[in-house]
Amino acid sequence: MDPTNDPNFTPPSQNRDIEPAAHASQIPTNIPIQPLVLADLGEKMDAPTLHPSVTHTEKPLLLYHLKIPRRHTQFNNSLSDEESLPPPTKTILPPTIKVRLSQIADLEEVPHGVQRQAKTLELYNFPVHRLATTLSDELKYPLVIVACGSFSPITYLHLRMFEMALDAILEQTRFEIIGGYYSPVSDNYKKPGLAPSHHRVRMCELACERTSSWLMVDAWELLQPKYTRTALVLDHFNEEINVKRKGIQTKSGERRGVKVMLLAGGDLIESMGEPDVWADSDLHHILGKYGCLIVERTGADVRSFLLSHDIMYEHRRNVLTIKQLIYNDISSTKIRLFIRRGMSVQYLLPNSVIRYIQEHRLYIDETEPVKQVLNDKGD
Repeated sequence: MDPTNDPNFTPPSQNRDIEPAAHASQIPTNIPIQPLVLADLGEKMDAPTLHPSVTHTEKPLLLYHLKIPRRHTQFNNSLSDEESLPPPTKTILPPTIKVRLSQIADLEEVPHGVQRQAKTLELYNFPVHRLATTLSDELKYPLVIVACGSFSPITYLHLRMFEMALDAILEQTRFEIIGGYYSPVSDNYKKPGLAPSHHRVRMCELACERTSSWLMVDAWELLQPKYTRTALVLDHFNEEINVKRKGIQTKSGERRGVKVMLLAGGDLIESMGEPDVWADSDLHHILGKYGCLIVERTGADVRSFLLSHDIMYEHRRNVLTIKQLIYNDISSTKIRLFIRRGMSVQYLLPNSVIRYIQEHRLYIDETEPVKQVLNDKGD
């Protein structure tokens, strides 16, 4: 069914000034374009809207018995491949800042109702098991955030980035986040220290399953036969959410288009200023059509970079810089170095990911260029 035939469907926000890139030609272009960028939905910092958790009715908290293993033999095997259950039929509401017990997963508990990613493109299905089915606030606009990267391995900073973005979106805009995704890069990226893709997907799944109630992992990018540019990855999410699923439903029954945005660290944004790394057409497509949430790295001056970069400055209204209030300098490069040196990585990444690395002996016998380690910017 063509979503444009549905009178209740509101198209996702796009920028009229950006010509569609050639690689986006497969996405239907007959959907009416509504100019809407991140800056249009801002709120005065001294007059924030009421926090969503104020109006939410919480269910009684359930008590869980937490078993703390004393020996390594008491750990559950993280290699278990339980059969995926069908997506839940109950209504899934967007996440809020208020922490509920249901959001804190027991590391020794096997998650239920989790959609595991396929290992071949033929068996691939877009993950929606934690994607909100209903917009909780009719006055807000739905938003999905996507993080692209190596995640070799995924760290607590990769997880914290989404929570920082959630804080900033709720406090500074009129968007409502309805889901978050990790999209690991394919093996064709050919970067030193890159573990095989199936290991990186599984580590991301373990991290999300046991620490979050709203984050998911999408393997579409790494299942492609060749390296896929970030602009095409965002097109994929737009097609899956807005074209195939016609956006999200509001409580009144209206179908509303979902804005997709890229979540990135300051190091990725700085790479956009390096010659021959990003095509100008891709930067216009990413920043103009989708927009970007930038988490500042320690010592990085993202605002000065935005001012000096012509394309970034042109689309500055569709970019939100997120300042780290508690600085976190964990990086995958440093994690790999610690593992090679036999040092502890406890409390730098989830226990389930540490156990997986140990079981598969990842990163132990590998080497990386000294220059990459010294110039680490947090892959």
